[in-house]
Amino acid sequence: MPEVSLTEWNIFLENHPNAHLLQMGEWGELKNNFGWKPVRFVLNNEVGAQILFRRLPLALTLGYMPKPAFSIQQSAISDDFWKEVDSVCKKNHAVFLKVESDVWTEEFILHPSPFVLSPHNIQPPRSIVISINDNEEQILARMKPKCRYNIRLAEKKGITVRAWDDIPAFHEMMTVTGGRDKFGVHSQEYYQRAYELFHPKGTCELLVAEFEGKPLASLMVFANGERAWYVYGASNDQERNRMPTYLLQWEAIRWAKARGCDEYDLWGVPDENEETLEAQFESRHDGLWGVYRFKRGFGGQVKRAAQAVDRVYNPLLYWAYLKLIGNRE
Repeated sequence: MPEVSLTEWNIFLENHPNAHLLQMGEWGELKNNFGWKPVRFVLNNEVGAQILFRRLPLALTLGYMPKPAFSIQQSAISDDFWKEVDSVCKKNHAVFLKVESDVWTEEFILHPSPFVLSPHNIQPPRSIVISINDNEEQILARMKPKCRYNIRLAEKKGITVRAWDDIPAFHEMMTVTGGRDKFGVHSQEYYQRAYELFHPKGTCELLVAEFEGKPLASLMVFANGERAWYVYGASNDQERNRMPTYLLQWEAIRWAKARGCDEYDLWGVPDENEETLEAQFESRHDGLWGVYRFKRGFGGQVKRAAQAVDRVYNPLLYWAYLKLIGNRE
């Protein structure tokens, strides 16, 4: 198996400057600290992938290839490549490999066996993507009037935004937000490790919105090549009438634009079509609906990632896994 080191993988990615965040070597190192084993390989110096393996009972694993720098239907991806994929998966005792392609639904065509359409995605499939390759006034003009108003209101009401490095305080704020909005929160060590891996490379920034020196909201934004991703965000329950989260998000967009990014991915909204989202966002409060109410204001386009596909190595255990996951939903 043509496995490569982290250094060799990062050299390979220099030829794929727009690789997704989840294929960056630092992401694999982050997950390596929290229950996943990254394996990276390159075939003929042309195509490669980072696969993460999660341990299951009986020394088995789940394989996960998130957002590879190619589409699985790409004709240039040879049978030799998939043979190598199968080899590394079997070496790691994978029951199956889940692949989430780095394409949107309208660009995706499912190949026949050995891929099967998966009933489960790991990443939130639907997002809002903002084009930021125009000037700031044009980006602001595409926002909803209320969002634009809130950004300016925050400035008038004394909110300021700056780079931050207080991970314990960020984690505390994330815990407050997770409890309020009912979503899971990583450990403080997780956010600390993410910051340590990405920030020195200039591919991550932690921003905080403050009023009179008091932190009110914070987010962690990542960027690579032409894309940026808003991945983690939090706010406490203080001074919310000053709209700190709006100015904070705007400054994150400005940070991404200053790095040369063309688009800004807001990462996760309810998995419904845009008509349903617009019809129900004022009345729904469960799941990611509150998140959608906030994110829709920034003027982006609702998009859905291609559904995950699974490459199955043990059909019986794969069936058992699907039953187990289904019972948890």
